[in-house]
Amino acid sequence: MSLDELKSAVPDYAKDLRLNLDLVIDNSALTQQQLWGTVLACAIASRSPRVLRELAPEARANLSAEAYTAAKSAAAVMALSNVFHRTRHLLSDPEYGKLRAGLRMNVIGDPGVERVDFELWSVAVSAINGCGACLDSHEQALRRAGADRETIQEAFKIASVVQAVGTTLDAEAVLAE
Repeated sequence: MSLDELKSAVPDYAKDLRLNLDLVIDNSALTQQQLWGTVLACAIASRSPRVLRELAPEARANLSAEAYTAAKSAAAVMALSNVFHRTRHLLSDPEYGKLRAGLRMNVIGDPGVERVDFELWSVAVSAINGCGACLDSHEQALRRAGADRETIQEAFKIASVVQAVGTTLDAEAVLAE
């Protein structure tokens, strides 16, 4: 299983997704760790078994064991954080924003990789999960750390393509039944 198999599985009506996979992975300006950590975290966040099966081995081959684990941790903690903070943001009662969260998110404080890399993975997963408050928070952390807008956009471009491929392939699997 591989990136090539994933691309070949994309139906012709969605060929732009195939082209965009090449664009965001083969032509990325991100470091290998940033790129493959973003790909892995987004594959997990996409909730697409096919996408995760195809991309995880490539990510494992391109990441250290620590970075592979940290990318999975980013997807896991953002699954928690994005729902929590998106809900606080969407509720019309501002008092919820004043309450203590009371949830453990220790990995954010010590992710085991460069802070910028973990923040990139977090912004990408937050894009998939649609949490505006988290997107703002992670984007601001990245900007404070010196990341430029182009680098940050690379992460959410990857998120958009991986999510779209997952949605398309999952739909095709259901329609083929």
